[in-house]
Amino acid sequence: MVDNVSGIKTAMGIQMLEQVRLKVKDLPEVIELIDGHGHTTFKVKDKSFIMMSDYGITFKSDLENQEILLQQEQFFKPAYIGHRGWVSIHNPKDWDEMGVLLKEAYMRAAPKRLLKLFM
Repeated sequence: MVDNVSGIKTAMGIQMLEQVRLKVKDLPEVIELIDGHGHTTFKVKDKSFIMMSDYGITFKSDLENQEILLQQEQFFKPAYIGHRGWVSIHNPKDWDEMGVLLKEAYMRAAPKRLLKLFM
């Protein structure tokens, strides 16, 4: 189920949203919605794995992978949830890499029965 109404308004934000939608469209049971803060959020079974605004993408990771990603200049630790391993990026350039990272974010949030589809 996808709620096509988005809090994202800028051309760059809309372009990022379209790319993210392409990357997650085949993942089972993904829901897109606008959260209470106006972020476009992608969830699986009530667990967020991507949050977006006009300014960038924040995705679920773990502390180990976060540390590796933060060594790359384009990634940064978001406020409030960065201490849990989440990672942010402004205007990604490499959408193949982002596709891998977003699928990994999904797999961190998805229940085990859905993870079996990837094994």
